[in-house]
Amino acid sequence: MQEGICRSCPQTSGAEPWLAMALCLKQVFAKDKTFRPRKRFEPGTQRFELYKKAQASLKSGLDLRSVVRLPPGENIDDWIAVHVVDFFNRINLIYGTMAERCSESSCPVMAGGPRYEYRWQDERQYRRPAKLSAPRYMALLMDWIEGLINDEEVFPTRVGVPFPKNFQQVCTKILTRLFRVFVHVYIHHFDSILSMGAEAHVNTCYKHFYYFIREFSLVDQRELEPLREMTERICH
Repeated sequence: MQEGICRSCPQTSGAEPWLAMALCLKQVFAKDKTFRPRKRFEPGTQRFELYKKAQASLKSGLDLRSVVRLPPGENIDDWIAVHVVDFFNRINLIYGTMAERCSESSCPVMAGGPRYEYRWQDERQYRRPAKLSAPRYMALLMDWIEGLINDEEVFPTRVGVPFPKNFQQVCTKILTRLFRVFVHVYIHHFDSILSMGAEAHVNTCYKHFYYFIREFSLVDQRELEPLREMTERICH
């Protein structure tokens, strides 16, 4: 699938970052009955063990550049799969916190400022790149990703079942589109992040995501341009 890009809380202080964010935003999700359930890894599987290893590294305070590196002896596709699912959960969480402020009227176009507009294309309803509102784009995006990561032919979970040959290309498409969520959130809804006291947590998620996609060259450099200045400031 191809798509068009038109270029034109004090109470959580000291807590583990993602626990702090969850506590800080608990009331938001309590009100949101349609919030998407998290994709989880089955205990006892290789994927679950890799997920625990990645989470332990995050909690240990290691530099994020080191955390994203492939552990010795591990399969790169398994490592990428674990991170794609985890980033989907985290970025979905971030967007969910400000979904009420991202409406058809406030964001009639899925964009990242005046120079970047993202159009949606899929194999069902939108066979040609379509100009959509940000909330509509986000809903389609999250449904599309959820469908892929729950598809055993794309993200196999059974022991001995290989990944498809185009697995990394599929992950590149997923991560590229997830990056656009960061673009929209940072440029159009950063005031919401600040008002919720979640800036540090969102920045940490972004840095983790950025270092991962750069470590494995999973997103084209041109896609990163909308947040280049911010990235240079917080990631270097």
